[in-house]
Amino acid sequence: MTIIVTGVAGFIGMHVAERLLARGEQVVGVDVFNDYYDPALKDARAARLAAHAGFRMVRMDVADAEAFAALVRETGAKRIVHLAAQAGVRYSLDNPFAYERANLAGHLSVLEAARHAEGFEHLVYASSSSVYGDRPGAGEGFTEDDAAAEPVSLYAATKRAGELMSFSYAKLYGLSQTGLRFFTVYGPWGRPDMAYFSFTRKILAGEPIEVYGEGKMARDFTYVDDIVDGIVSALDRPPERGVNRILNIGDSRPVGLMDMIATLEGALGRKAEKIFRPMQPGDVTTTYADVSKLTALTGYSPKVPIEQGLPRFVEWYRGFYGA
Repeated sequence: MTIIVTGVAGFIGMHVAERLLARGEQVVGVDVFNDYYDPALKDARAARLAAHAGFRMVRMDVADAEAFAALVRETGAKRIVHLAAQAGVRYSLDNPFAYERANLAGHLSVLEAARHAEGFEHLVYASSSSVYGDRPGAGEGFTEDDAAAEPVSLYAATKRAGELMSFSYAKLYGLSQTGLRFFTVYGPWGRPDMAYFSFTRKILAGEPIEVYGEGKMARDFTYVDDIVDGIVSALDRPPERGVNRILNIGDSRPVGLMDMIATLEGALGRKAEKIFRPMQPGDVTTTYADVSKLTALTGYSPKVPIEQGLPRFVEWYRGFYGA
């Protein structure tokens, strides 16, 4: 079948498209190739996908509602994996309108196209653990039933708004959807704005790294292959018509920031010079996914701990950048 993947030149988008292509699907990838980070990395991901006979790239802003709806009609796609978004908490402090267009107008554009598509089956879209706000670690994972009413960044607010828009489209038009709340995805071909990526670059260059939150933060680092397992498994199991299903997707093993840095130092064979900084606006202290609902639905079980995943990233980084 033909599946549309938005944000296909992005980190997770490329990996999802590769998995779908490997099992014989036809994939139409959509991406605007913005310059939020180095477009050369996006171009390299797109070139990797272009080697597959079943792949077609469309350069398009998903917020262009008429163009995206026309693409859905033309391809006859009955399933969409919507990953296109403006990412990054800190960037939203200085560029709020980028989030309005990509995360609000873009999400609405996809909803409209899907609800008008003949025989449409399932929309899977990316949400974020950031919707939970800044919660103290209590030894238990965040559950989908927990309140998500106090976002501490505009990015988080737009992702929660996307979920609410999807609830309305499910009820109004019978649109079957799954919103996946991602928890700190990392791995080869990752995003340069993520801490593990920028730390790698700086450590190899002999530059100090800035450690925010005085190093006391923790994240539920989730290896990209595990994330793709969950996305594709959820895509294959649409909910009934009129349901917008929200699911956490993470590793369920939060890792302290200092432990992550120590693991990265070991993989690089170098020590980092650390400068400790206070928490930045919009950041949260801890993320911790309870994935029991996704596991019950799909058998999802993360396999790659950070002690294995970070060395894999470092190996890719050295090869890609010649470092």
